[in-house]
Amino acid sequence: MFEVNWTHGKGWDRPLICPIHNLSFHPSAKVFHYAQELFEGLKAFRGVDGKVRIFRPDMNMKRMRGSAQRIDLPDFDGNELLECLKKLIQIDADWVPPYGTGGSLYIRPTYIGTEAALGIHSSKDAMLYIICCPVGPYLATGVMKPISLLADPRFVRAWPGGVGDKKLGVNYGPQLVVQKFAESMGHQQVLWLFGDDHQLTEIGAMNVFVYLVNDRGERELVTPPLQSGLILPGVTRLSLIQLAQQWSEFKITERSINMHEICQLVKEKRLLEMFGSGTAFSVCPIGRIHYNNDDIVIPGLPEQESLQLRLYKTLQDIQYGIVPHDWSVII
Repeated sequence: MFEVNWTHGKGWDRPLICPIHNLSFHPSAKVFHYAQELFEGLKAFRGVDGKVRIFRPDMNMKRMRGSAQRIDLPDFDGNELLECLKKLIQIDADWVPPYGTGGSLYIRPTYIGTEAALGIHSSKDAMLYIICCPVGPYLATGVMKPISLLADPRFVRAWPGGVGDKKLGVNYGPQLVVQKFAESMGHQQVLWLFGDDHQLTEIGAMNVFVYLVNDRGERELVTPPLQSGLILPGVTRLSLIQLAQQWSEFKITERSINMHEICQLVKEKRLLEMFGSGTAFSVCPIGRIHYNNDDIVIPGLPEQESLQLRLYKTLQDIQYGIVPHDWSVII
C-alpha cells in the first residue's frame, strides 16, 4: 500500500510504500464521526502486449482534489500522487490479472481526516493512502448482460447544493439499505430518481445513458447534465461522450430526462437502448425497470447495430492496449 500523512502547520510527511497493514486511530478521529472521507476508483489492465496500463488517471486526480476541497481536506499535487500510484503498481504488477481473463487490478485511493477531537471542525490531521486488489466482473450476471433496476421515487440519492457530484463515502452508506431492498425484489441495481417529475440521475454507482429516436426522427444519445450537482462526473461517462462525439454519427445531448419520457419512448418504440457506465462495470445494459408497480421492458438493438456494445468494445480495446490511445497510460 501507499500512505502519506498531513499535519496542520507541518504539511505533508514523506510518502511511503509498504506492505499492507491495519490502521490505528483514536476513537474520536474525525473520519469516524463527521464522515470527513473520500475515495477514488480506477483500474490497471494487462494489455494484449503484456504491458500494464491505467485509464485516464489524471481525471481521477482532478476529481479527488475537488472532493477534498468540498469537505475541507488539504489540497495535494495530483501529478505527484499519480507518480506515487504508478510506483505502487510497478511493485504490485504481478497482481494485475493476465490479458484475456476479463480481470483488472482495482486501485482505491482514499483520503481521511484523522485528528483525535470531537469538536465539529475541519481535521488538523489527515491521511491519504492507496490499496489495490485484483477483480473480475462486478456483477454475477456477467459482462454486458442486461440488468433489472428498481426505480422508487421515495428514495433520493442526492439533491442540488449537496455533494452528489463528489466521490464521498457519505454518498454510498445510505444507498446500501435501498440496494438490499432492490435485491430482495429481484433487481440488480437502483435507478435513482429526483424531483416531482422523477428525473433519472444515476444507476447504483453508475452514470446513465439513453439512446433514443427523438421527435425529429434523429438518433440521439442523452445523459443527465452535471450542472445540477446531482451527478458524479464519471471518467467513463466523459470517455463515452467523447468517443461518440468523435464518431459524429448521431446527436449527443446532456439534458434532464424523466420517467414519463422513458415510458413514452417505450410506448412509441423510440427507445433503442439504455445503459449505465462506470469504472466497475465499464458499460452495463439495462433490460428492465420496475417503476410505479409496473415492469418496463427496455429494448436493445441487434449486435451489429448496438451502440452500447460498440462503446464497450471500443473502451476495452483502448484499456487493454489493442488500440493505442492517449487515454491509456503505460506503467
